[in-house]
Amino acid sequence: MNKYKALVISLFIAHFGCEQPTAGTKALPPPGEPELFFPEEEAETIDYIFSRDGRRTGGPRMQEVYEPVPLDTFDLPYIDGKFIEALEHNLSMLEMQGRPKNQQVGSLRIGAAELKETIRMLRAWQHTKPMGISTYLDAYQIWGKDRRGNVHFTGYFTPVLEVSKKPKGRFVHPIYSRPLDWEGELPTRAQIEGESALAGRGLELAYAANKVEVYYMQVQGSGFVEYPDGSRELFAYNGTNRQPYRSIEKFIMSRDDIAPRSLSIRGIRKYLEENTHLADTVLFYNPSYTFFSRKRSVPKGAGNVPLIEDFSIAVDQRYIPLGSCLLASFPVFDYKKQRVVGYDYRYFVAHDVGGAIKGPGRIDVYSGIGNKAARKAGRINNYGRLWLLLPKQPKARLVSVE
Repeated sequence: MNKYKALVISLFIAHFGCEQPTAGTKALPPPGEPELFFPEEEAETIDYIFSRDGRRTGGPRMQEVYEPVPLDTFDLPYIDGKFIEALEHNLSMLEMQGRPKNQQVGSLRIGAAELKETIRMLRAWQHTKPMGISTYLDAYQIWGKDRRGNVHFTGYFTPVLEVSKKPKGRFVHPIYSRPLDWEGELPTRAQIEGESALAGRGLELAYAANKVEVYYMQVQGSGFVEYPDGSRELFAYNGTNRQPYRSIEKFIMSRDDIAPRSLSIRGIRKYLEENTHLADTVLFYNPSYTFFSRKRSVPKGAGNVPLIEDFSIAVDQRYIPLGSCLLASFPVFDYKKQRVVGYDYRYFVAHDVGGAIKGPGRIDVYSGIGNKAARKAGRINNYGRLWLLLPKQPKARLVSVE
């Protein structure tokens, strides 16, 4: 019998017999003032201040990018079939890389072999709540955006965009493939869309009716296009013009004359559709431009494996290697109270990267395909915490970098 399978069976009998998995949200006290004082976990003795967006302040700053935390202090989520599928993709991605690679992040060494072992260990607890797994895995908290562990979670999705294969009627905005024979610096978004810098080179893949929707498909990194006959095709990420990414949301906030009701994708798109004279002003602020290629496939991330809704995340590889398994204290937002009211523990796997996902305090959660996924992604915009899961080792994996 596989050693992990035997381990799971024995732990299952010893610890919880016929117990059914329960889903729970770690609730916070009802809000009275804008900020609250309370201990977040029983194991912690520091009183933190929690703001409406889930950020916590107070207490000492973390000294390292990753710091170990006892895993037995967590109420770990149930490992279901969907997470197992995400783990299998994770393992495939690491095995496709060939020669194992090691990475040093601050004082923490992260090896490909350890990432694979973590996957196998979690997989062994499938269809159970992994009680006792703290004997075999360690958790390392990332210091986040401000060295207090605050990680900003946002969402992304795969859009479905109506297009035509040829310019016709309202379908006049080209979607381009990457120019392979271009010499020198590639043109900016303003030059590509405003000055037709790529026109006539045979790079047009299709034509859209709305340039704002093209922009957001580029931000998401891929998307399905739907032709008038109802057929669909995946347009996958095919590189960028290597210009810096600039947030149009920040640009809009800096302008008194541009005032959508909401800074969500839906809100900005609706506003620019009603104020078409402002579309170029807003979109051209971001010089970065994404190219696409046709694929007969499902949406994939930078790791070249399928993205799994609610489990795949985009990360900054300098801090979180692709193939990592992570545990998050994920914010639960109450729209009536307009604040974060609690946290759910959730598993994530690092399958993707993103132009706007920079630093140890930014995570993008994949929300699926189409309009429903777009709405779900738009609701993710608050702070929680994040831990990298790695196997226990006889020797300490934290090393001095001096």
